[in-house]
Amino acid sequence: MTLLKKLESNILVADGAMGTILYSEGLDTCPEAYNLSHPDKIEKIHRSYIESGADIIQTNTYGANFEKLKAFGLEHKVKDIHVKAVEIAKRAARDDTYILGTVGGFRSVRQTELSLEAIRYHAEIQIDTLVNAGVDGLLFETYYDLEELLQVIQDTRKKYEIPIIAQLTASNIHYLKDGTELNEAFEQLIEGGADVVGLNCHHGPHHMLKAYAHLKLPKQAYLSCYPNASLLDLQDQALTYSDNATYFGDVARSLIEEGVRIIGGCCGTTPEHIQKIKQSVKDMKPITDKRVVPLKQPSRQTRQTEAKENLTTAVKKRKSIIVELDTPRHLDTTKFFENVEKLDNERIDAITLADNSLANVRISNFAAASLIKQRYNLEPLVHITCRDRNLIGLQSHLLGLSMIGVNEILTITGDPSKIGHLPGATNVYDVNSKGLAELAIRFNQGINTDGADLKGATHFNIAGAFDPNVRNIQGSVKRLEKKIESGMNYFITQPVFSSEKIIEIYEATKHLETPFFIGIMPITSYKNAVFLHNEVPGIKLEADVLQSFEAIKDDPEQTRALSIKLCKSLIHTVHQYFNGLYLITPFERVDYSIELAQYFKSLSSKEEVIL
Repeated sequence: MTLLKKLESNILVADGAMGTILYSEGLDTCPEAYNLSHPDKIEKIHRSYIESGADIIQTNTYGANFEKLKAFGLEHKVKDIHVKAVEIAKRAARDDTYILGTVGGFRSVRQTELSLEAIRYHAEIQIDTLVNAGVDGLLFETYYDLEELLQVIQDTRKKYEIPIIAQLTASNIHYLKDGTELNEAFEQLIEGGADVVGLNCHHGPHHMLKAYAHLKLPKQAYLSCYPNASLLDLQDQALTYSDNATYFGDVARSLIEEGVRIIGGCCGTTPEHIQKIKQSVKDMKPITDKRVVPLKQPSRQTRQTEAKENLTTAVKKRKSIIVELDTPRHLDTTKFFENVEKLDNERIDAITLADNSLANVRISNFAAASLIKQRYNLEPLVHITCRDRNLIGLQSHLLGLSMIGVNEILTITGDPSKIGHLPGATNVYDVNSKGLAELAIRFNQGINTDGADLKGATHFNIAGAFDPNVRNIQGSVKRLEKKIESGMNYFITQPVFSSEKIIEIYEATKHLETPFFIGIMPITSYKNAVFLHNEVPGIKLEADVLQSFEAIKDDPEQTRALSIKLCKSLIHTVHQYFNGLYLITPFERVDYSIELAQYFKSLSSKEEVIL
């Protein structure tokens, strides 16, 4: 009898975790590698689940794709691992055991740069190998991303009539990370070709039951559920699950009453859990009708236009100036706030606050921005790096910025800690600058990363960084276009030191509607010039510029005059081609920034007189 025919009138019990058992026994590689190196051990685990009552087992192939296996040097063994996995499962299976070929998702809470096309390619290799090896169905599990799962299902259904079980993973019990309600997501999966839809991983039985209370019975498919054993706990620096097999079995009955027809276990579950499930549900029959608990719909708020003009709007309409001022590396903030006040008096458009630039510790730009909002009329433009905060910290940071009224943010991946004064510090990088921008966009839509309602919406205006100091500027522009797709509204460039480079930026980006603030950084000394020329990637000063600074290196006044002269020449070119000027204050010398800002404004005044 086929799997789908059996499900018409029966509850089927699936197996539990494979990795949990292997790790408990000292696994020192990926679980899928054991298909080749320890096939007897894998077969024994399969048998233990079948003996505990499992009607369905899954192949040990969850992470057996090229991208994940290459971390273990096994990328050339993708097909071998899958073929062997099916052989092992068949040896362990009884005549009435169903074998599902397992394919895991790529996209998760952490960002991946792998394209959807690449994901489809890798998944197809797994699917083709499993189907050709003779599995009874395909289990797509632990998919956080609906688009990914839907695409893989559609591709599979075009080629095969094999039963498809499609399982999403949601950190929120009612919504996917993009805000899609679970019932809607399941409908899309069924339309795409899934025969069974459900959830697995992330939640234990309690929260799974809460989720399924709101799920409708599909008209043309069935429901499945593979909960984790429990919430994770930390004991002796090791992550563990509760020993709760009896409780797991009790909740299984309630899940069947909510319409589940395939019930198994995910992380932390063992043959004992499956045995308790089997004992608990053996006398139960599938339900054909249920009372669905209505889900209170949150009021999703889209971004509202604020009364105050943001930087994107401003720079599109008129010449605009932003000035970067680093926060101190110590607690004496007197000079910093004196400089802030001077810039405030100049009525510049925003003051940009770096986030521990060059991986050096400085006073939190969050704290500085909060005080600037309270004391001055300046708009803080807060840089946010992905280096120092995980996904939890980034979200908390964004919510905090919104609470204090900071809406202008620059999302950057961040300099690696090894270049700073604490090279041993940990780099996080859960997401890169694009992922962070996408996160901020979700907050602007009023939803969290797990799809939960924020009960309000943020109003972030998102800037991105653009480095034109590269050999192939077209490659940088391609990356910039992807940043625009992620939600960035305007760009701030790294400092440029020639008019030719400014014109090159214009020619390379003139097809874009996204505005730019062109970075200008005064050179404060000959040593500063030599450092920039020789040690900062992408920056090369003309030989005559270096010689000019060298000739007056012992005269601070002449050095300053030369620096201002060169900057004004660059600013004149910026004024011709761009509306936005980004001044990088060198070594707290705000006098440089003020004089250059005044010059940029004077050019605009002359232009207005001519007009």
